[in-house]
Parts: sequence; C-alpha cells; structure tokens
Amino acid sequence: MKAVQIVAPLEMQVVEMEQPQPKAGEVLVKMCYVGYCGSDLNTYLGRNPMVKLPVIPGHEIGGEVTAVGEGVPASVKVGQTVTINPYTACGTCASCLAGRVNACQFNETLGVQRNGAMSDYIVVPWQKVIPAEGISTRDAALIEPMSVGFHAVDRAQVTDLDTVMVIGCGMIGVGAIVRAALRGATVIAADIDDEKLALAKQLGAKYTVNTMQENVHEKLQELTGGHGPNVVVEAVGSPITYVMAVDEVAFAGRVVCIGYAKSNVEFQTKLFVQKELDIRGSRNAMPSDFRAVIRFMHENPDFPKDRLISAVATPETAHEVMKTWAEAPGKVFRILVKF
Repeated sequence: MKAVQIVAPLEMQVVEMEQPQPKAGEVLVKMCYVGYCGSDLNTYLGRNPMVKLPVIPGHEIGGEVTAVGEGVPASVKVGQTVTINPYTACGTCASCLAGRVNACQFNETLGVQRNGAMSDYIVVPWQKVIPAEGISTRDAALIEPMSVGFHAVDRAQVTDLDTVMVIGCGMIGVGAIVRAALRGATVIAADIDDEKLALAKQLGAKYTVNTMQENVHEKLQELTGGHGPNVVVEAVGSPITYVMAVDEVAFAGRVVCIGYAKSNVEFQTKLFVQKELDIRGSRNAMPSDFRAVIRFMHENPDFPKDRLISAVATPETAHEVMKTWAEAPGKVFRILVKF
C-alpha cells in the first residue's frame, strides 16, 4: 500500500508498505481523506520534539471500514463511514484514573509519537472507531480538529452569560467558536486574516478583531464595557497570543490554552494573582467531544464545510502542498490528502 512519510525536516516521500490485517478486536479502515494538522507542519519544519523521524503523519481521518477482526461488536460494520480517535490512554496514570483519558501522561497520538494515518489503510482497536454515518468521508476528516476546539470550550465551562474571545480562527479555533456560540455565549473572534474572520462571523462570532490592523486592547474594552472578555481561548500557540490572553482577559476570568508555544513565554505573573485568573490547559478531545461535533454536523447540514478546506492533495502532491502551507501558514484552514 501507499503511504506519505516525513523523512527529515523539509523532506517527504511516498513509500510502499505492506497492507496491515486486522487481528482479534481490531478494525481495518480504508483511508479516504486525511488532514494535515499543525503538528504535522511542525514535524515537517523540524520543530516537533515529540516526533522521531521518519514518520507517517496524519491523525484527522475520514475513512471506511473494510474488514473487522474476531470479537469486534456488530455496531462496527464493513462499509461504515468513520473517523478515528487518534489518541491512546494507558489507564493507569493520574489523568486516566481521574477519567480524563484525553490527557493521558503516556498518550501516543497517530502521526506524532507513532506512525499516523496518511496511508491507504490503517488498523486500529475497535474502541477507537467512531461511526460518522450520514457524513461524507471528506467531512469526517474535519471532526477531530473541531472536537479539540469543542473540548476547550468544555474546559472553560462556557455558559450563555460569558463573553468568549477565541484567538486564532483556524480549524481548532473554528471548533471553539461554534461550540461557544452553541452555548449562547457572546463570541469575539481574533485573527490576523480577514477571510478567516469573515468565516468566524458566519459560524457564530458576534464580533471580530484583526490583531494586526486594530488596537486589540481598545477594541476589547469597547466591546465588553471596559471589562475585557471573561473567557479567552488561545488557539494559536504563540508567545504573543499567550501574553495577549492573560493581558486581555477580565478580572476573575478564565484562560484556556490549546496551542503550546515553541519558545519560552514571559508573563507578568502579578496578573495571575491580581485578576485571580483560572488558567487551564486543554489537550486533545474526549469521545463525547467527537460525538458533539458529529451531532452538530447532522443538525447543521448547511454548515460551510467547503470553506474550511483550503486544498485537497494526492499522496504524490502532498509534499508540494505542505511546502506551500509552510510558506503561508496563516492563509490555510485545512489541507486534506485524498487516498
């Protein structure tokens, strides 16, 4: 079978591999579409310390079940459209014992700590298969990144009384915007790209802020009656946006961080205390977040999914589109590779 492999920083190739076969309790899934994640871009650029090269990238999956091993329950059927929960959980670390398996201390995400899904087929335990019937295999590849944004809103405990600023309107930020709006919050979307901000408004943001063209502090003070947003979701992973989140959140507010900065960040720590802030990490997603995204897609068939897909590549053109993305990362929502 065919697979896309990152061999070294800035170097990719298509390789031939033996097709896996499902054992007892496993499922063989034909990859139809696999999305490039920001973690794949960092791997390609040599900036992902969790990856050991060479590696097959990809964990945003839209596929079809083609075979099942012995002992797989009847709910998992051949021909079924599915996405995959790409994380592992050891079951014994503090996170797992607390029921927060998404934050497993020893998690190995597809395409990061182990080979990913950017190949013709993968085999996974049946428990990792998430049915997405009624959703196209292309659109199923959007479920995982949106679920990460959904999870961040859950971590922030957002309600209809909140004003939520989402910094970064990529795919994960889009997920946060959608779920915060679904919960009735007033959403402020912040990004450097006007096209992304226009889409954010279509998806539920009431206000937008172009952080390159506007005075962010003055705009937020104007929009919030001088208080600042009481929830900030950081979905970029930049030192600048981390500091912005802490600086701009209201007193007694909540900051939820999805992205992580690749360099040290200098904070005015007095703000942590003076504002009595809750600062929370948000990692990956829970199975319930996947189900929530799937339900949202079912209930909102007019959701503009086409606008979230910046390009569709083949395995043979996967390197070229990755290079293009690396040159202008701020202009891309999601790139899918079609198998």
